[in-house]
Amino acid sequence: MRTLLVAILLAAFAAPAQAQPRPFSCVGAEDLEDDVFAVPFTPGSPTLREAGRSGIAAAAALAETARDRNICVLGHADRRQGATTSVQLAAQRARAVALALSQQGIERDRIRAEARVGAYSGREAEPAARAVTIVVLPAAR
Repeated sequence: MRTLLVAILLAAFAAPAQAQPRPFSCVGAEDLEDDVFAVPFTPGSPTLREAGRSGIAAAAALAETARDRNICVLGHADRRQGATTSVQLAAQRARAVALALSQQGIERDRIRAEARVGAYSGREAEPAARAVTIVVLPAAR
C-alpha cells in the first residue's frame, strides 16, 4: 500500500509543469491585415475540416520562423443559434484550431484562443461567421 502511495505521489510530481502563458493580448487582432489566415468550418459545426488544414499549416510555418511572434486564434460564430450556443461554438472552434497549431509544434504558451460572436447581416459577412481567424501578431517591441 505504501509503495503504491509513493508511486502515485512520484507520478504526480514528475509530470511536467504547465507553461505560464506569455503576457499578450488579442484585443485589436481582428483589425490586423497582415499574417492573417482563415480556417473554414461547416455551419453550426465545431469540427475541424480538411479544408482548414492549409491555413493552419501556413500559420504554423510562419510562427516557426518568427519565434518572437505570438498567435491569436479567433473563433467566429453568428447568433443564429442563440447567444450562449454561439459563444460555445466559437470557443470550440478556436480551441480546435489552437490544438492543431500546438500539434504542428507551436508552443502552447504562444497561442491564445478566444471566441468572437457577432450579428452578421449581408451575404459577404456570412463566411466569417463560419470560420476561425489565425492572426500571427507582430513581434513585441
